Amino acid sequence: MMSDSSSFTPETARAALNAILEALELEENAVKINEAKVGAGNDMLKVMQYVFPLIVQVEMDVIKKFGFTDNREGIIQFTQLICSLEKEDDVVTDLHNQIRSYYLPPVTLTNDIAL
Repeated sequence: MMSDSSSFTPETARAALNAILEALELEENAVKINEAKVGAGNDMLKVMQYVFPLIVQVEMDVIKKFGFTDNREGIIQFTQLICSLEKEDDVVTDLHNQIRSYYLPPVTLTNDIAL
């Protein structure tokens, strides 16, 4: 666990999220993730079973460079800190949403509501 969560600033969060995005785009990871996505298709259960764990593994590899443990507790703590920082930092929100887009389908909002 990170010794002092107060040292985890929005700047640190941005750096960590950018590092995760860069790692997700590395060819070896991108190929594995793409294969998992193709295998999962539009089945959200399969996405969570095959794609999500790959994303989490990349995140764990990166967050240990930012003082977190590379295990379940570390990823939970990291995610909680990111979510709390999202409330005050739009860049953190945007970067976190980019990571989420790897395993969550895009949500389309329409204004075509018939009355």
